[in-house]
Amino acid sequence: MPPLDARHEAVMLLVALLIGLTITEMWFSYRENRHYYEKRDTLTNIYLTALAFLMNLLVNGTGFFLLNFAYQYRFVQLSNPFVYWFVLVVAQDFLYWVLHYTGHYCRLFWAMHVTHHSSEHFNFSTGFRSTVFEPLYRTFFYMPLALFGFNAVDILYAYLLTQLYGNLVHTQFQIPLPKWYGLIFVTPAHHRVHHASNIPYLDKNMGMMFILWDRLFGTFHDEDPNEPVKYGLTHQPENMGPVNVLFHEWKDLLRDVKRAPGLKNKLLYFVNPPGWSHDGSTQTARVMQREYRKDAE
Repeated sequence: MPPLDARHEAVMLLVALLIGLTITEMWFSYRENRHYYEKRDTLTNIYLTALAFLMNLLVNGTGFFLLNFAYQYRFVQLSNPFVYWFVLVVAQDFLYWVLHYTGHYCRLFWAMHVTHHSSEHFNFSTGFRSTVFEPLYRTFFYMPLALFGFNAVDILYAYLLTQLYGNLVHTQFQIPLPKWYGLIFVTPAHHRVHHASNIPYLDKNMGMMFILWDRLFGTFHDEDPNEPVKYGLTHQPENMGPVNVLFHEWKDLLRDVKRAPGLKNKLLYFVNPPGWSHDGSTQTARVMQREYRKDAE
């Protein structure tokens, strides 16, 4: 594996590149009057990034402890460094897809992930609009990596690598890429779909680096020129203040739980997808998409 200093330098270089690209994109957006950025929205992105950074500082020690504990019981150990890093990055990206899928199909996790989707703008700074509470549970999704012989430090670096790549696809600028690239890797067009509130696009393209998982498991959707992307949530909160941007979905979830009859229905609100209701008064994304397809026929 590469020396620790070399890995630090690589991460710092990627972060510097991303910051430089964000400033460049912002400049071109204003210069060409594209309105990709809006002052309050960008400040909200910075605020959420700062909160996520602090949350990571608070819980990373516990995450390392859990990963190191699991690493003691590893049952595989890859010796070839190229195979080691290739398998680690691919496996980590798949487990992120699982985490991300859970964040969209389980309302408890959606209540935390929703902050990343609450912006009605889409630009490089949106990539920093973090799921603030994700560090509290992220480690549990990556525990299998430790059992398969990957140490905690390397898991963290693989995570940073895929996250930085994920930030790079948060742009509305049209980037010419060869067709083969979009068959394997996530592109900005794929991720624009992911951030859309259009019914056909809901809960699609959840890969961070590889689009293969979405193609394999039926969550892929191409960007359609006949269906222009509308960014944000299907029900955009009016109050996007510093507290409500974090907790508006929690408020809605607890309101629904309080109104639900019986313990079973109350628990189902936590584990079922967003939009599920005990009386059918609201619809999940999949139900809305089925009805959308019927209407289109």
